[in-house]
Amino acid sequence: MTLTRGELEIDYDLDQASITHFAADGFVKLRKVLSPATIAAYEPEITGKVIELNTQHLPLEERDTYGKAFLQVMNLWQNSELVLEFVSSPRLARIAAQLLGVRSVRLYHDQALYKESGGGVTPWHADQYYWPFATDRCVTAWIPLQETPLEMGPLAFAAGSQSFDHGRDLPISDDSERILQTALAEQKYPEVVEAFELGDVSYHRGWTFHHAGANETDIPRRVMTVIYVDAEMEIAEPVNRFQEADLATWMPGNQPGDRISSPLNPVLY
Repeated sequence: MTLTRGELEIDYDLDQASITHFAADGFVKLRKVLSPATIAAYEPEITGKVIELNTQHLPLEERDTYGKAFLQVMNLWQNSELVLEFVSSPRLARIAAQLLGVRSVRLYHDQALYKESGGGVTPWHADQYYWPFATDRCVTAWIPLQETPLEMGPLAFAAGSQSFDHGRDLPISDDSERILQTALAEQKYPEVVEAFELGDVSYHRGWTFHHAGANETDIPRRVMTVIYVDAEMEIAEPVNRFQEADLATWMPGNQPGDRISSPLNPVLY
Protein backbone atom coordinates (compact mmCIF):
# COMPACT_ATOMS: atom_id res chain seq x y z
CA MET A 1 0.00 0.00 0.00
CA THR A 2 1.37 3.40 -0.90
CA LEU A 3 1.53 6.14 1.70
CA THR A 4 -0.99 8.21 -0.25
CA ARG A 5 -3.41 5.31 -0.60
CA GLY A 6 -2.95 4.75 3.11
CA GLU A 7 -4.15 8.28 3.84
CA LEU A 8 -7.25 7.66 1.72
CA GLU A 9 -8.10 4.76 4.04
CA ILE A 10 -7.37 6.47 7.37
CA ASP A 11 -10.27 8.14 9.20
CA TYR A 12 -10.49 11.93 9.14
CA ASP A 13 -11.15 13.52 12.53
CA LEU A 14 -14.55 15.07 11.83
CA ASP A 15 -15.64 17.17 14.79
CA GLN A 16 -19.18 17.69 16.04
CA ALA A 17 -19.09 21.38 15.12
CA SER A 18 -18.65 20.47 11.45
CA ILE A 19 -21.52 17.99 11.58
CA THR A 20 -23.73 20.63 13.22
CA HIS A 21 -22.71 23.22 10.62
CA PHE A 22 -23.59 20.82 7.81
CA ALA A 23 -26.99 20.05 9.33
CA ALA A 24 -27.84 23.74 9.72
CA ASP A 25 -26.37 25.21 6.53
CA GLY A 26 -26.51 22.29 4.09
CA PHE A 27 -22.76 22.39 3.43
CA VAL A 28 -19.43 22.42 5.21
CA LYS A 29 -15.87 23.17 4.11
CA LEU A 30 -13.35 20.95 5.87
CA ARG A 31 -9.70 21.82 6.31
CA LYS A 32 -6.82 19.56 5.30
CA VAL A 33 -8.86 16.50 4.42
CA LEU A 34 -6.12 15.43 2.01
CA SER A 35 -2.40 16.10 2.08
CA PRO A 36 -0.63 17.84 -0.80
CA ALA A 37 1.26 14.58 -1.38
CA THR A 38 -1.95 12.63 -1.85
CA ILE A 39 -3.37 15.18 -4.27
CA ALA A 40 -0.08 15.23 -6.19
CA ALA A 41 -0.21 11.45 -6.50
CA TYR A 42 -3.64 11.42 -8.17
CA GLU A 43 -4.05 14.79 -9.91
CA PRO A 44 -1.97 13.95 -13.01
CA GLU A 45 -4.02 10.81 -13.68
CA ILE A 46 -7.34 12.59 -13.12
CA THR A 47 -6.31 15.46 -15.37
CA GLY A 48 -4.99 13.08 -18.01
CA LYS A 49 -8.30 11.23 -18.09
CA VAL A 50 -10.22 14.51 -18.33
CA ILE A 51 -8.13 15.46 -21.38
CA GLU A 52 -8.54 11.98 -22.90
CA LEU A 53 -12.29 11.63 -22.31
CA ASN A 54 -13.46 15.23 -22.76
CA THR A 55 -15.99 15.59 -25.59
CA GLN A 56 -16.34 19.40 -25.46
CA HIS A 57 -14.20 20.86 -28.24
CA LEU A 58 -16.01 24.09 -29.14
CA PRO A 59 -14.14 27.33 -28.39
CA LEU A 60 -15.38 29.00 -25.20
CA GLU A 61 -17.02 31.85 -27.09
CA GLU A 62 -19.18 29.41 -29.08
CA ARG A 63 -20.59 27.53 -26.08
CA ASP A 64 -23.76 28.16 -24.08
CA THR A 65 -23.63 29.17 -20.41
CA TYR A 66 -23.46 25.55 -19.19
CA GLY A 67 -20.67 24.77 -21.64
CA LYS A 68 -18.68 27.81 -20.58
CA ALA A 69 -18.97 26.90 -16.89
CA PHE A 70 -16.73 23.82 -16.96
CA LEU A 71 -15.53 20.73 -18.76
CA GLN A 72 -17.52 17.87 -17.24
CA VAL A 73 -16.32 14.26 -17.43
CA MET A 74 -18.10 11.57 -15.42
CA ASN A 75 -17.22 8.17 -13.95
CA LEU A 76 -13.50 8.48 -14.48
CA TRP A 77 -13.14 5.55 -12.09
CA GLN A 78 -14.30 3.18 -14.83
CA ASN A 79 -11.32 4.18 -16.97
CA SER A 80 -8.46 4.15 -14.47
CA GLU A 81 -7.41 1.93 -11.57
CA LEU A 82 -5.67 4.92 -10.00
CA VAL A 83 -8.78 7.08 -10.17
CA LEU A 84 -10.76 4.15 -8.75
CA GLU A 85 -8.42 4.19 -5.73
CA PHE A 86 -9.19 7.86 -5.21
CA VAL A 87 -12.95 7.69 -5.74
CA SER A 88 -13.38 4.63 -3.52
CA SER A 89 -11.54 6.27 -0.59
CA PRO A 90 -13.03 5.14 2.75
CA ARG A 91 -11.75 8.40 4.29
CA LEU A 92 -13.89 10.54 2.00
CA ALA A 93 -16.88 8.18 2.13
CA ARG A 94 -16.90 7.96 5.93
CA ILE A 95 -17.13 11.76 6.15
CA ALA A 96 -20.16 11.63 3.85
CA ALA A 97 -21.86 9.01 6.03
CA GLN A 98 -21.16 10.97 9.21
CA LEU A 99 -22.51 14.19 7.76
CA LEU A 100 -25.66 12.51 6.43
CA GLY A 101 -26.19 10.61 9.67
CA VAL A 102 -26.41 7.22 7.94
CA ARG A 103 -24.64 3.95 8.63
CA SER A 104 -23.39 3.38 5.11
CA VAL A 105 -23.00 5.18 1.78
CA ARG A 106 -22.58 4.01 -1.77
CA LEU A 107 -21.23 5.74 -4.86
CA TYR A 108 -23.68 7.50 -7.16
CA HIS A 109 -21.06 8.68 -9.62
CA ASP A 110 -17.95 10.80 -9.83
CA GLN A 111 -17.43 13.79 -12.08
CA ALA A 112 -14.48 16.01 -12.88
CA LEU A 113 -15.41 19.68 -13.21
CA TYR A 114 -12.59 21.63 -14.85
CA LYS A 115 -13.26 25.36 -15.24
CA GLU A 116 -10.88 26.54 -17.95
CA SER A 117 -9.01 29.82 -17.83
CA GLY A 118 -11.63 32.33 -18.88
CA GLY A 119 -14.43 29.87 -18.11
CA GLY A 120 -17.71 31.50 -17.13
CA VAL A 121 -19.94 31.40 -14.07
CA THR A 122 -21.64 28.23 -12.89
CA PRO A 123 -25.26 29.39 -12.44
CA TRP A 124 -27.21 28.90 -9.21
CA HIS A 125 -28.73 25.42 -9.01
CA ALA A 126 -29.39 22.41 -6.78
CA ASP A 127 -27.85 19.12 -7.86
CA GLN A 128 -30.79 16.96 -6.80
CA TYR A 129 -32.90 18.41 -9.63
CA TYR A 130 -31.00 15.90 -11.77
CA TRP A 131 -31.26 12.87 -9.46
CA PRO A 132 -34.27 10.54 -9.02
CA PHE A 133 -33.89 9.90 -5.28
CA ALA A 134 -36.65 9.19 -2.77
CA THR A 135 -34.95 11.13 0.08
CA ASP A 136 -32.45 13.92 0.58
CA ARG A 137 -29.75 11.61 1.97
CA CYS A 138 -27.19 12.48 -0.71
CA VAL A 139 -24.07 14.64 -0.70
CA THR A 140 -21.36 15.81 -3.07
CA ALA A 141 -17.71 16.02 -2.06
CA TRP A 142 -16.03 18.90 -3.98
CA ILE A 143 -12.29 18.29 -4.08
CA PRO A 144 -10.08 20.97 -5.64
CA LEU A 145 -6.80 19.66 -7.02
CA GLN A 146 -4.99 22.98 -6.57
CA GLU A 147 -5.28 25.99 -4.31
CA THR A 148 -8.48 27.77 -5.36
CA PRO A 149 -8.51 31.51 -4.72
CA LEU A 150 -11.69 33.54 -5.16
CA GLU A 151 -10.69 34.67 -8.66
CA MET A 152 -10.59 31.02 -9.77
CA GLY A 153 -14.30 30.44 -9.01
CA PRO A 154 -14.68 28.26 -5.90
CA LEU A 155 -18.16 27.10 -4.95
CA ALA A 156 -20.41 29.61 -3.21
CA PHE A 157 -23.29 28.28 -1.11
CA ALA A 158 -26.62 29.73 -0.01
CA ALA A 159 -26.43 28.79 3.67
CA GLY A 160 -29.58 27.01 4.88
CA SER A 161 -31.12 26.77 1.41
CA GLN A 162 -31.40 22.98 1.52
CA SER A 163 -34.89 23.53 2.98
CA PHE A 164 -35.96 26.08 0.33
CA ASP A 165 -38.42 24.57 -2.16
CA HIS A 166 -38.56 27.42 -4.66
CA GLY A 167 -36.42 26.84 -7.75
CA ARG A 168 -36.00 23.11 -7.34
CA ASP A 169 -37.51 22.67 -10.81
CA LEU A 170 -34.78 24.70 -12.53
CA PRO A 171 -31.89 23.19 -14.49
CA ILE A 172 -28.55 25.01 -14.62
CA SER A 173 -29.12 27.94 -16.96
CA ASP A 174 -29.17 31.71 -17.28
CA ASP A 175 -32.74 31.52 -15.93
CA SER A 176 -31.69 29.61 -12.81
CA GLU A 177 -28.95 32.17 -12.13
CA ARG A 178 -31.35 35.09 -12.47
CA ILE A 179 -34.36 33.60 -10.68
CA LEU A 180 -32.47 32.04 -7.79
CA GLN A 181 -30.17 35.00 -7.24
CA THR A 182 -33.27 37.08 -6.56
CA ALA A 183 -35.23 34.46 -4.62
CA LEU A 184 -32.35 33.48 -2.32
CA ALA A 185 -31.57 37.12 -1.56
CA GLU A 186 -35.24 37.84 -0.79
CA GLN A 187 -35.28 34.94 1.66
CA LYS A 188 -32.05 36.24 3.22
CA TYR A 189 -30.03 33.06 2.73
CA PRO A 190 -26.44 34.24 3.20
CA GLU A 191 -24.10 33.58 0.29
CA VAL A 192 -20.91 32.01 1.62
CA VAL A 193 -17.80 31.84 -0.56
CA GLU A 194 -14.24 31.21 0.57
CA ALA A 195 -10.94 30.36 -1.04
CA PHE A 196 -9.85 26.72 -0.79
CA GLU A 197 -6.35 25.83 0.33
CA LEU A 198 -4.79 22.71 -1.13
CA GLY A 199 -6.34 19.75 0.69
CA ASP A 200 -9.58 21.48 1.71
CA VAL A 201 -12.77 19.64 0.69
CA SER A 202 -16.38 20.78 0.85
CA TYR A 203 -19.49 18.64 1.16
CA HIS A 204 -22.96 19.89 0.18
CA ARG A 205 -26.43 18.36 0.21
CA GLY A 206 -28.31 17.59 -2.97
CA TRP A 207 -30.83 20.39 -2.36
CA THR A 208 -28.36 23.03 -1.19
CA PHE A 209 -28.28 25.83 -3.75
CA HIS A 210 -24.82 26.82 -4.93
CA HIS A 211 -23.02 28.51 -7.78
CA ALA A 212 -19.49 29.54 -8.73
CA GLY A 213 -17.80 32.55 -10.25
CA ALA A 214 -15.79 32.71 -13.45
CA ASN A 215 -12.17 31.59 -13.60
CA GLU A 216 -10.26 34.83 -14.01
CA THR A 217 -6.83 33.22 -13.66
CA ASP A 218 -4.58 31.84 -16.39
CA ILE A 219 -4.74 28.24 -15.17
CA PRO A 220 -7.66 25.76 -15.10
CA ARG A 221 -9.64 25.23 -11.92
CA ARG A 222 -9.27 21.46 -11.56
CA VAL A 223 -11.89 19.85 -9.31
CA MET A 224 -12.84 16.22 -8.73
CA THR A 225 -16.21 15.45 -7.20
CA VAL A 226 -17.71 12.30 -5.72
CA ILE A 227 -21.45 11.97 -5.12
CA TYR A 228 -22.53 9.69 -2.27
CA VAL A 229 -25.98 8.38 -1.39
CA ASP A 230 -27.38 6.58 1.61
CA ALA A 231 -26.72 2.88 0.95
CA GLU A 232 -30.44 2.28 1.54
CA MET A 233 -31.53 4.95 -0.96
CA GLU A 234 -34.62 4.08 -3.00
CA ILE A 235 -35.13 5.34 -6.52
CA ALA A 236 -38.01 7.75 -7.09
CA GLU A 237 -40.07 7.99 -10.25
CA PRO A 238 -38.17 10.42 -12.53
CA VAL A 239 -39.87 13.81 -12.85
CA ASN A 240 -37.83 15.20 -15.76
CA ARG A 241 -35.79 13.98 -18.71
CA PHE A 242 -32.52 14.48 -16.85
CA GLN A 243 -33.63 12.12 -14.06
CA GLU A 244 -34.73 9.60 -16.67
CA ALA A 245 -31.27 9.76 -18.25
CA ASP A 246 -29.56 9.49 -14.86
CA LEU A 247 -31.54 6.39 -13.97
CA ALA A 248 -30.54 4.69 -17.21
CA THR A 249 -26.92 5.83 -17.12
CA TRP A 250 -25.83 5.68 -13.47
CA MET A 251 -28.15 2.96 -12.11
CA PRO A 252 -28.41 0.47 -15.01
CA GLY A 253 -30.88 -2.33 -14.37
CA ASN A 254 -32.56 -0.54 -11.46
CA GLN A 255 -36.14 0.75 -11.60
CA PRO A 256 -38.20 3.27 -9.61
CA GLY A 257 -39.01 1.77 -6.22
CA ASP A 258 -35.78 -0.26 -6.14
CA ARG A 259 -33.00 0.34 -3.68
CA ILE A 260 -29.99 1.52 -5.66
CA SER A 261 -27.98 -1.61 -6.27
CA SER A 262 -26.40 -1.52 -9.73
CA PRO A 263 -22.77 -2.55 -10.32
CA LEU A 264 -21.96 1.16 -10.82
CA ASN A 265 -23.04 1.98 -7.25
CA PRO A 266 -20.78 0.05 -4.88
CA VAL A 267 -20.89 0.58 -1.14
CA LEU A 268 -17.84 2.67 -0.21
CA TYR A 269 -18.30 2.85 3.55
